[in-house]
Amino acid sequence: MPADGLLILMEGDIERVLFDETAIHRRLDELAAQILEDYRQRELTVIAVLTGSLVFVADLLRRIPVPLKLDCLGVVSYHGKAQTSGEVIFKQVALPDVVGRDVLILDDIVDSGHTLAAIREKLESAKPHSIRVCVLLSKKKQRYRHVDADYVGFEIEDEFVVGYGLDFMERYRNLPYIGVLRKELLKPSRDLSRLSEAKHR
Repeated sequence: MPADGLLILMEGDIERVLFDETAIHRRLDELAAQILEDYRQRELTVIAVLTGSLVFVADLLRRIPVPLKLDCLGVVSYHGKAQTSGEVIFKQVALPDVVGRDVLILDDIVDSGHTLAAIREKLESAKPHSIRVCVLLSKKKQRYRHVDADYVGFEIEDEFVVGYGLDFMERYRNLPYIGVLRKELLKPSRDLSRLSEAKHR
């Protein structure tokens, strides 16, 4: 199938668009201004949570003209399902070097709180000078673990969203907007054999 046909197929899986490119970029400008003000006189260490945050991180950091170091953490918490298992697995043995540094964690979404809480605890054990959290999306729901995000792009309802880096079964990451995935696509009975085994991260 031609590439444009595949794009139409993906877009047909979207129930509705929550935030288009213009809205996302406008909000990134605002977030960047906040972060720049807070870290103007300090060198920043950014920890990007893979893989869902990649698009968000790339677009946001280009808006923050301060000295910074960038590291990545690979974690798994969804294990190919629409709901988190609660088990957070770190993919690398060694943590980034954050001793005595000002750390900003960048993640795509805070949902149950399991992933960000586990990451924060891991990094705090390495004795950074400070840790703050920035998320593109925050779901308005009761969390299993409490997580304070210092910077939030958008608050959303408890719906399964994809696009702009967020995926379901490794699809939809390259959509330029954030949209709600049709609920019937999340049902276990659906034949997902053509999709790769992945997670919503």
